[in-house]
Amino acid sequence: MIINNIMQKNIFFLLAGFLLFQGSPSFSQNARQNPTSGIKKYDAVMQIIKFAYVDTINEEKLVEKAIIETLKDLDPHSMYISKKDVQKANEPLEGNFDGIGVQFEILRDTITVVHPVPGGPSEKLGIFSGDKIIKIEGEVVTGKKVTNQFVLDHLRGKRGTKVTVSIYRKGKKDLLDFTIVRDKIPINSIDAAYMIKPGIGYINLNKFAQTSMQEFTEATARLKSEGMKSLILDLRNNSGGYMGTAIELSDEFLGPGKVIVYTQGVRSSREDFYSTAKGLFESGKLVIMINENSASASEIVSGAIQDWDRGLIVGRRSFGKGLVQRPFQLPDSSQMRLTTARYYNPSGKCIQKSYTEGVDKYYEDFGNRVKHGELVHPDSIKFPDSLKYFTSRKRVVYGGGGIMPDVFIPWDSTPITDYYLELRRKNVINTFVGDYVDKNRKSLNLNYPKFSVFDEKFKIDDSFMNGFFSWAEKEGVKKDEKQYALSEQLIKFQIKGLIAQKLWDITEMYRVINQYDEEVLKAIEVAEDDTLFRKLNVDR
Repeated sequence: MIINNIMQKNIFFLLAGFLLFQGSPSFSQNARQNPTSGIKKYDAVMQIIKFAYVDTINEEKLVEKAIIETLKDLDPHSMYISKKDVQKANEPLEGNFDGIGVQFEILRDTITVVHPVPGGPSEKLGIFSGDKIIKIEGEVVTGKKVTNQFVLDHLRGKRGTKVTVSIYRKGKKDLLDFTIVRDKIPINSIDAAYMIKPGIGYINLNKFAQTSMQEFTEATARLKSEGMKSLILDLRNNSGGYMGTAIELSDEFLGPGKVIVYTQGVRSSREDFYSTAKGLFESGKLVIMINENSASASEIVSGAIQDWDRGLIVGRRSFGKGLVQRPFQLPDSSQMRLTTARYYNPSGKCIQKSYTEGVDKYYEDFGNRVKHGELVHPDSIKFPDSLKYFTSRKRVVYGGGGIMPDVFIPWDSTPITDYYLELRRKNVINTFVGDYVDKNRKSLNLNYPKFSVFDEKFKIDDSFMNGFFSWAEKEGVKKDEKQYALSEQLIKFQIKGLIAQKLWDITEMYRVINQYDEEVLKAIEVAEDDTLFRKLNVDR
């Protein structure tokens, strides 16, 4: 993994509402050293309340509420995190947690193992996909009380501690008891990495975490060994993560000495971050997929690649978060994450969308995009000339409100019918697939020993779907013929993809659903054709 200038300075950034470490003194220390009239005033108010208020008060709760409301009034991404939530907030980006090592879902109020994590404590003990956890420490854990949080509270714990679970396994008369020693469990950043077409690799990155670069390095090396000449990097719905990781990832695609991003604020002087001499994919066609939920670190990578004309960006305008947060530790180990700077793409553009009308209006932006037709018609997006910038080869790009793609892909909402949404809302597709695989796992494994065989030969015919419709009606969702006709392919590909995930892993699910995904198919079309690369004078 490349150690770039930001890592050498031992500075860690975190975007999209997460943290940025710069080793500065805590807020409480600054407050004691430089008291202001505002702080004195608030302290006086609290003293008066404690002395004169009619009832007893919860001082800690009052202070927390005041902090939350103060930060909310500053910008949409400054935030307060209580002591008990700090670790939970950091966990997704730290790349691991302590637990028993299973992917699970709750089917019919029962904890069902989707997959044991390879090499994790549950897999080592012989816990299988499809096993149902009926008891934890002798307590029955089925019924309405079982939620995702309930499972996390009962199965996660410190490394080295033990938990006993009782499992129902199809074909076994009695419950099977397992005493599991908890261990470090990895959280992967890459959902899928495979050769989507001869010569074209596909990598889906879901966040920018501590382990992302190691995962990306391994995936890229493997795909290159399989003949990858072009790469599709899917950053759709990737809301960000560590800024340092975004810089490292951008570095993999750019030659040395190029500004990847720079940060600046009223009280933070400009700081530039440059690409280094090493990169895993500095030549070859690069296509990056984004959408309205691609934010922050995703926009750093997309902006750097676009501004240096290194690759093509396809999809829809990204979220538009150009603010950097920095953590300040408070005396009780809670944390304030304060926006201290804006970041700028190499061309000098800041893509932060306006938040002058308040937090609520800020997060209504997606609804406004739908209302104005932006997700379907790119011409509905209007930028003033003041937001016009230029790439390294003088192509026009725009700041303010996100990264505009080079190739626009309209959002097709046609398959998202009320019938489909009702199936999703009542979790019908998941429960049906879970039950189907549970009942047929042995024959499925026998008939489809490899994914390639499954992908080619497993067909969802009328007989199969009739079983699905019967299941759905029992769950309270009656078939709507007209709406099903619109949603048919979406439903079938999701069913097949989920079966593949339960038999293998999430990569195989993507292998299935990407065959249906029009946006992915368009990205493949762009990667296969030199025309647009030549027209826009983009590296290939």
